[in-house]
Amino acid sequence: MTVHPTTTIAAGELQEDRFSRLRLIPWWDQEKIRATRVLVVGAGALGNEILKNLVLLGFQQIVIVDPDRIEESNLSRTILYRSEDVGQFKADVAARSVANICPGGHIRSLVGNVMHDCGLGLFAWSDLIFAGLDNREARLWINRSAWKMNRPWIDGAIEGINGIARVFLPGSPPCYECTLGETDWKLLEKRMSCNLLARQSNVEGKVPTTPTISSIIAGIQVQEGVKLIHGLPTLASRGYMFEGLNHTSYLFDYTENPDCMSHYTHERVVEISLRSCELTLQQLRKRAQEDLGTSDVTIEFSRDIIHKLVCPKCHGEEERFASLGSINVEEGRCPQDGEMRIVVTAHGFAGSEEFGERMLDRLGLPRFDAFVGRTPEQELVYLISGDRGEVLGSQGLAAGR
Repeated sequence: MTVHPTTTIAAGELQEDRFSRLRLIPWWDQEKIRATRVLVVGAGALGNEILKNLVLLGFQQIVIVDPDRIEESNLSRTILYRSEDVGQFKADVAARSVANICPGGHIRSLVGNVMHDCGLGLFAWSDLIFAGLDNREARLWINRSAWKMNRPWIDGAIEGINGIARVFLPGSPPCYECTLGETDWKLLEKRMSCNLLARQSNVEGKVPTTPTISSIIAGIQVQEGVKLIHGLPTLASRGYMFEGLNHTSYLFDYTENPDCMSHYTHERVVEISLRSCELTLQQLRKRAQEDLGTSDVTIEFSRDIIHKLVCPKCHGEEERFASLGSINVEEGRCPQDGEMRIVVTAHGFAGSEEFGERMLDRLGLPRFDAFVGRTPEQELVYLISGDRGEVLGSQGLAAGR
């Protein structure tokens, strides 16, 4: 009888942990996944599947952004919600459910609109950004913010039993804005009234979807994210289309728009350890003057704000300091005579404006945001990192790299 040599296997090697089967993939790096910081915008049908996939794969640093509450109709397409959750905020419930699937992670929910309530610091914090949205306006904002802060983002869209997934890398056009056609821009324009106030109705409406197409597209999105952080080929600047009726799928390329407004990245970013409630616009401008070596400095905001509403009939003025698009048409009417008021906007501070002594947190801009100090020849970006803990909450998320 032939006696074969034996190999001693340590007892620990016989015990599988949660991610043992994933580690069997030759290129898989579980520690890299664990350390990746992920921003998920949208916690509806796609967002639920994205989050489920992320946490099952071992992503443990996740921020979830969504402004809406759970409705009964959401329950047929969302694995993270239950009947008793109806009426609660999607972001909060999604964060709790994800934490229950994989305890030990750092999961943060932010109830808000990504265009008005999320500072650019949140994008700078992220290594990967996933979008599970149903409107072009929010996608366009994510695209521009991701480019500014030099971060990749992965988009998904579904309708009926069809869907699309695509990857957009900063500094590597074409980007999402490059894909927009004439019809897209017309729909975007309908979102705002002629006086820059938001229309109350959602011009894009509610989209018919199924949980099956959500699973397919979100699966592709997260798989692309895993490939991206491992340095593998992705759908960069391309689209993956899945057609559910005949189960056909195909890839297609996008074309760069040389006049695209999104192709701009902040090159020099300086972190300021103060909180936005501890620094005025005037003080920030003075800091920029010192850093840039000139008095000719303008502080530019990350987004336009509504400074005030002025009635053309009674000449009454109301200071608002709110993000452009966050005030609807009905709020724009004068409470005295019902006249539609004129919107006075501001994009920055050049030194002479009347609001220079306002604290940064009283401008209608979100916490953990970025401000650009600009001269005719150069620019320097200031990230208000003192707000990091307030926005990210958990010490695990707020800690530096």
